[in-house]
Amino acid sequence: MAQITLCFDFGNTRQKYAVFKDAILQEVNLLADTSSVTISKVLAAYLPQKTILSSVIDHEPAVERILMDESGFHKLSHLTKLPFTTPVGKPATIGADRLALVAAAVNLFPGKNNLAIALGTCITYNFVNRNHELLGGGISPGMEMRFRSLKDYTAKLPLVQEDWNFPLVGYDTVTNITSGVILGMAKEIDGFIDAYKARYGNFNAVLTGGNSSYFVPHLKNKIFADQNLIFKGLYAISECN
Repeated sequence: MAQITLCFDFGNTRQKYAVFKDAILQEVNLLADTSSVTISKVLAAYLPQKTILSSVIDHEPAVERILMDESGFHKLSHLTKLPFTTPVGKPATIGADRLALVAAAVNLFPGKNNLAIALGTCITYNFVNRNHELLGGGISPGMEMRFRSLKDYTAKLPLVQEDWNFPLVGYDTVTNITSGVILGMAKEIDGFIDAYKARYGNFNAVLTGGNSSYFVPHLKNKIFADQNLIFKGLYAISECN
């Protein structure tokens, strides 16, 4: 009988879950909310043998109790058994989502230097070396935060929504902002990759997040993009624990 594993990701902007049958990702779905009632309905629909939760938000304590009662449950934290070490100053401060991304990179490219880049509420840069040591990385504002800050911190600029059909040279306020934000992010990502490449030599750059596939054409560096990287990392960690 196939083993069903549910991987829950409670992010700042979106909360989602992925369904694995054995090691094969079957589907990824958005959660309407993170209430215990909603989580109970998801569990009843799939009857998983195992569950894992990565959360960077405050959620109901009852959610973890339900997951524990209905499955072999693991909550991702700095105490989790990981396929890499975390020799950073304060391992307890590393976000659960970042741990999952690094686990995925190590699982995909073992024994290599890897830079895992996630596009979400923030952009996170997570570097793990060939010895599977998470050295750290960087955090900068994500796309929505950049669009919103231009409106919130100016008198007249509008709130612009993402649009991937934009010119290099903006011809009005909206296209100026779109070009500046999206190409600005692409140049930032390329700049980080170049800086890491200059220090560490050859390494794999992996990109994830809902808009990752749209960014690839704007990058000069070769990059591996996978929108579901965090879930593949969560599954790998679940197997370790």
